[in-house]
Amino acid sequence: MIRALWTAASGMTAQQLNNDVIANNLANVNTTGFKRSRADFQDLLYQTIMPAGTSNASGSQIPVGIQVGHGTRPIAIQKMFAQGDYQETGNPLDLVIEGDGFFQVITPDGNIAYTRAGAFKRDSQGQIVTSDGFVMKDQITIPQDSVDIAITSDGAVQVSLPGQSEPQQLGVIELARFTNPAGLSNIGKNLYMPTASSGQPIIGIPGMNGFGSIGQRSLEMSNVKVVEEMVNLIVAQRAYEINSKAIQTADEMLGIANNLRR
Repeated sequence: MIRALWTAASGMTAQQLNNDVIANNLANVNTTGFKRSRADFQDLLYQTIMPAGTSNASGSQIPVGIQVGHGTRPIAIQKMFAQGDYQETGNPLDLVIEGDGFFQVITPDGNIAYTRAGAFKRDSQGQIVTSDGFVMKDQITIPQDSVDIAITSDGAVQVSLPGQSEPQQLGVIELARFTNPAGLSNIGKNLYMPTASSGQPIIGIPGMNGFGSIGQRSLEMSNVKVVEEMVNLIVAQRAYEINSKAIQTADEMLGIANNLRR
Protein backbone atom coordinates (compact mmCIF):
# COMPACT_ATOMS: atom_id res chain seq x y z
CA MET A 1 0.00 0.00 0.00
CA ILE A 2 2.92 2.34 0.74
CA ARG A 3 4.15 1.66 -2.80
CA ALA A 4 0.86 2.96 -4.21
CA LEU A 5 1.27 6.21 -2.29
CA TRP A 6 4.68 6.97 -3.77
CA THR A 7 3.67 5.79 -7.24
CA ALA A 8 0.64 8.07 -7.36
CA ALA A 9 2.70 10.94 -5.90
CA SER A 10 5.16 10.62 -8.79
CA GLY A 11 2.21 10.88 -11.18
CA MET A 12 1.01 14.08 -9.52
CA THR A 13 4.51 15.59 -9.69
CA ALA A 14 4.78 14.69 -13.37
CA GLN A 15 1.41 16.25 -14.23
CA GLN A 16 2.32 19.38 -12.30
CA LEU A 17 5.36 19.79 -14.56
CA ASN A 18 3.20 18.99 -17.59
CA ASN A 19 0.83 21.76 -16.55
CA ASP A 20 3.76 24.19 -16.20
CA VAL A 21 4.88 23.42 -19.77
CA ILE A 22 1.37 23.86 -21.17
CA ALA A 23 0.95 27.14 -19.26
CA ASN A 24 4.17 28.49 -20.79
CA ASN A 25 2.94 27.50 -24.26
CA LEU A 26 -0.33 29.34 -23.74
CA ALA A 27 1.44 32.38 -22.27
CA ASN A 28 3.45 32.67 -25.51
CA VAL A 29 0.60 32.15 -27.95
CA ASN A 30 1.25 35.64 -29.40
CA THR A 31 5.06 35.60 -29.13
CA THR A 32 6.71 36.01 -32.54
CA GLY A 33 8.69 32.95 -33.61
CA PHE A 34 7.87 31.02 -30.42
CA LYS A 35 8.04 27.22 -30.60
CA ARG A 36 5.84 25.16 -28.31
CA SER A 37 7.31 22.67 -25.85
CA ARG A 38 6.22 19.13 -25.05
CA ALA A 39 6.96 17.26 -21.83
CA ASP A 40 8.08 13.64 -22.28
CA PHE A 41 7.82 11.09 -19.48
CA GLN A 42 9.09 7.58 -18.79
CA ASP A 43 8.12 4.87 -16.35
CA LEU A 44 10.30 4.18 -13.31
CA LEU A 45 12.05 1.04 -12.08
CA TYR A 46 9.95 -2.14 -11.92
CA GLN A 47 10.00 -4.53 -9.01
CA THR A 48 10.18 -8.07 -10.37
CA ILE A 49 8.30 -10.39 -8.06
CA MET A 50 8.37 -13.35 -10.46
CA PRO A 51 10.32 -13.31 -13.73
CA ALA A 52 8.65 -14.45 -16.92
CA GLY A 53 9.81 -17.90 -18.01
CA THR A 54 10.17 -19.22 -14.46
CA SER A 55 9.33 -22.91 -14.00
CA ASN A 56 6.56 -23.78 -11.56
CA ALA A 57 6.35 -26.82 -9.24
CA SER A 58 5.11 -29.07 -12.04
CA GLY A 59 7.99 -28.07 -14.31
CA SER A 60 5.88 -25.96 -16.68
CA GLN A 61 7.22 -22.59 -17.80
CA ILE A 62 5.27 -19.53 -16.66
CA PRO A 63 4.56 -17.41 -19.76
CA VAL A 64 4.01 -14.09 -17.96
CA GLY A 65 5.84 -12.84 -14.88
CA ILE A 66 4.87 -10.37 -12.16
CA GLN A 67 6.38 -6.91 -12.30
CA VAL A 68 5.08 -3.87 -10.42
CA GLY A 69 5.97 -0.36 -11.57
CA HIS A 70 6.89 2.53 -9.30
CA GLY A 71 5.47 5.49 -11.18
CA THR A 72 6.73 8.00 -13.72
CA ARG A 73 9.18 10.84 -14.09
CA PRO A 74 9.85 13.61 -16.64
CA ILE A 75 12.67 12.72 -19.01
CA ALA A 76 12.68 15.67 -21.44
CA ILE A 77 10.98 18.90 -22.41
CA GLN A 78 11.30 19.10 -26.16
CA LYS A 79 10.91 22.13 -28.40
CA MET A 80 8.70 21.42 -31.41
CA PHE A 81 10.10 23.38 -34.36
CA ALA A 82 7.09 23.06 -36.64
CA GLN A 83 6.52 26.11 -38.83
CA GLY A 84 4.18 28.73 -37.40
CA ASP A 85 1.60 30.70 -39.37
CA TYR A 86 2.65 33.85 -41.22
CA GLN A 87 1.31 37.33 -40.57
CA GLU A 88 1.81 40.06 -43.14
CA THR A 89 2.83 43.35 -41.53
CA GLY A 90 4.06 45.60 -44.35
CA ASN A 91 7.18 46.50 -42.31
CA PRO A 92 10.28 46.13 -44.54
CA LEU A 93 12.40 44.80 -41.65
CA ASP A 94 9.89 42.15 -40.58
CA LEU A 95 11.35 38.89 -41.88
CA VAL A 96 10.15 35.31 -41.88
CA ILE A 97 12.13 32.15 -42.58
CA GLU A 98 10.16 29.83 -44.84
CA GLY A 99 11.72 26.52 -43.89
CA ASP A 100 14.77 25.53 -41.86
CA GLY A 101 17.14 28.04 -40.31
CA PHE A 102 17.75 30.71 -37.68
CA PHE A 103 18.75 34.36 -37.78
CA GLN A 104 22.06 35.12 -36.08
CA VAL A 105 22.47 37.97 -33.59
CA ILE A 106 25.30 39.13 -31.35
CA THR A 107 24.53 39.26 -27.61
CA PRO A 108 26.10 41.93 -25.35
CA ASP A 109 28.72 39.42 -24.14
CA GLY A 110 29.89 38.87 -27.71
CA ASN A 111 28.38 35.43 -28.23
CA ILE A 112 26.25 34.47 -31.22
CA ALA A 113 22.62 33.64 -30.43
CA TYR A 114 19.98 32.27 -32.78
CA THR A 115 16.36 33.22 -33.24
CA ARG A 116 13.31 32.57 -35.40
CA ALA A 117 11.77 35.92 -34.44
CA GLY A 118 12.27 38.24 -37.41
CA ALA A 119 10.87 41.48 -35.98
CA PHE A 120 13.99 43.56 -36.68
CA LYS A 121 14.49 47.31 -36.37
CA ARG A 122 17.07 49.97 -37.21
CA ASP A 123 19.11 51.54 -34.43
CA SER A 124 20.52 55.09 -34.40
CA GLN A 125 23.48 53.98 -36.52
CA GLY A 126 21.33 52.23 -39.12
CA GLN A 127 22.27 48.72 -38.02
CA ILE A 128 19.66 45.94 -38.14
CA VAL A 129 18.90 44.92 -34.56
CA THR A 130 16.39 42.92 -32.53
CA SER A 131 13.84 44.53 -30.21
CA ASP A 132 16.45 44.26 -27.41
CA GLY A 133 19.08 46.03 -29.50
CA PHE A 134 21.12 42.93 -30.35
CA VAL A 135 22.89 43.52 -33.66
CA MET A 136 22.44 41.06 -36.50
CA LYS A 137 25.67 39.10 -37.03
CA ASP A 138 25.80 40.11 -40.69
CA GLN A 139 26.25 43.72 -39.47
CA ILE A 140 24.42 45.38 -42.33
CA THR A 141 24.12 49.16 -41.94
CA ILE A 142 21.28 50.91 -43.78
CA PRO A 143 22.01 54.50 -44.88
CA GLN A 144 19.84 57.14 -43.26
CA ASP A 145 18.79 58.61 -46.62
CA SER A 146 17.56 55.28 -48.06
CA VAL A 147 14.02 55.51 -49.37
CA ASP A 148 13.25 51.80 -49.64
CA ILE A 149 14.60 48.52 -48.29
CA ALA A 150 14.27 45.30 -50.25
CA ILE A 151 15.36 41.90 -48.92
CA THR A 152 15.26 39.07 -51.43
CA SER A 153 14.43 35.45 -50.74
CA ASP A 154 18.15 34.57 -50.78
CA GLY A 155 18.94 37.17 -48.11
CA ALA A 156 20.36 39.98 -50.24
CA VAL A 157 19.69 43.39 -48.65
CA GLN A 158 19.20 46.19 -51.16
CA VAL A 159 18.29 49.85 -50.69
CA SER A 160 17.17 52.60 -53.01
CA LEU A 161 19.06 55.88 -52.57
CA PRO A 162 18.11 59.37 -53.79
CA GLY A 163 19.54 60.14 -57.21
CA GLN A 164 20.32 56.51 -58.04
CA SER A 165 18.19 54.55 -60.50
CA GLU A 166 19.52 51.14 -59.48
CA PRO A 167 19.25 49.70 -55.97
CA GLN A 168 22.47 49.29 -54.00
CA GLN A 169 23.23 45.94 -52.35
CA LEU A 170 24.51 46.28 -48.79
CA GLY A 171 25.14 42.65 -47.93
CA VAL A 172 23.57 39.24 -47.45
CA ILE A 173 21.73 37.86 -44.42
CA GLU A 174 23.07 34.37 -43.72
CA LEU A 175 21.13 31.74 -41.79
CA ALA A 176 22.24 29.01 -39.42
CA ARG A 177 20.78 25.57 -38.92
CA PHE A 178 21.52 22.68 -36.58
CA THR A 179 21.58 18.92 -36.86
CA ASN A 180 19.42 18.70 -33.72
CA PRO A 181 17.58 22.01 -33.14
CA ALA A 182 15.64 20.45 -30.24
CA GLY A 183 18.99 20.32 -28.38
CA LEU A 184 19.34 24.13 -28.39
CA SER A 185 19.28 25.90 -25.03
CA ASN A 186 16.56 28.52 -24.46
CA ILE A 187 17.94 31.72 -22.92
CA GLY A 188 14.79 33.85 -23.21
CA LYS A 189 14.23 36.92 -25.42
CA ASN A 190 13.31 34.53 -28.28
CA LEU A 191 16.97 33.41 -28.40
CA TYR A 192 18.71 30.04 -28.44
CA MET A 193 22.28 29.01 -27.75
CA PRO A 194 24.00 25.90 -29.15
CA THR A 195 24.87 22.96 -26.91
CA ALA A 196 26.82 19.74 -27.34
CA SER A 197 23.49 18.06 -28.16
CA SER A 198 22.45 20.54 -30.87
CA GLY A 199 25.77 20.37 -32.67
CA GLN A 200 27.68 23.30 -34.14
CA PRO A 201 25.82 25.76 -36.38
CA ILE A 202 25.88 25.20 -40.13
CA ILE A 203 25.96 28.56 -41.91
CA GLY A 204 24.53 29.08 -45.38
CA ILE A 205 22.67 31.25 -47.87
CA PRO A 206 18.85 31.29 -47.60
CA GLY A 207 17.13 29.06 -50.13
CA MET A 208 20.21 26.92 -50.79
CA ASN A 209 21.48 23.57 -49.46
CA GLY A 210 18.47 22.89 -47.27
CA PHE A 211 18.12 26.38 -45.79
CA GLY A 212 14.75 28.09 -45.79
CA SER A 213 14.18 31.21 -47.84
CA ILE A 214 13.50 34.66 -46.41
CA GLY A 215 10.15 36.40 -46.79
CA GLN A 216 9.97 40.17 -46.29
CA ARG A 217 7.20 42.20 -44.65
CA SER A 218 5.87 39.20 -42.73
CA LEU A 219 6.43 37.54 -39.37
CA GLU A 220 6.28 33.93 -38.21
CA MET A 221 3.80 33.66 -35.39
CA SER A 222 3.86 31.20 -32.51
CA ASN A 223 3.17 27.58 -33.49
CA VAL A 224 1.05 27.08 -30.34
CA LYS A 225 -2.46 25.81 -31.14
CA VAL A 226 -4.75 27.02 -28.37
CA VAL A 227 -7.36 24.27 -28.80
CA GLU A 228 -4.69 21.56 -28.68
CA GLU A 229 -3.12 23.06 -25.56
CA MET A 230 -6.51 23.33 -23.86
CA VAL A 231 -7.17 19.65 -24.52
CA ASN A 232 -3.71 18.80 -23.14
CA LEU A 233 -4.52 20.93 -20.09
CA ILE A 234 -7.74 18.99 -19.47
CA VAL A 235 -5.90 15.68 -19.81
CA ALA A 236 -3.19 16.84 -17.39
CA GLN A 237 -5.80 18.02 -14.90
CA ARG A 238 -7.69 14.72 -15.01
CA ALA A 239 -4.47 12.73 -14.68
CA TYR A 240 -3.49 14.83 -11.65
CA GLU A 241 -6.95 14.32 -10.18
CA ILE A 242 -6.95 10.54 -10.65
CA ASN A 243 -3.48 10.24 -9.11
CA SER A 244 -4.67 12.19 -6.06
CA LYS A 245 -7.64 9.81 -5.90
CA ALA A 246 -5.21 6.87 -5.92
CA ILE A 247 -3.38 8.39 -2.95
CA GLN A 248 -6.68 8.88 -1.11
CA THR A 249 -7.74 5.29 -1.82
CA ALA A 250 -4.39 3.89 -0.67
CA ASP A 251 -4.63 5.94 2.52
CA GLU A 252 -8.15 4.66 3.21
CA MET A 253 -6.99 1.06 2.69
CA LEU A 254 -4.09 1.64 5.09
CA GLY A 255 -6.59 3.04 7.61
CA ILE A 256 -8.75 -0.08 7.28
CA ALA A 257 -5.73 -2.33 7.86
CA ASN A 258 -4.63 -0.20 10.81
CA ASN A 259 -8.05 -0.54 12.48
CA LEU A 260 -8.27 -4.34 12.27
CA ARG A 261 -9.19 -6.04 15.53
CA ARG A 262 -8.61 -9.63 16.57
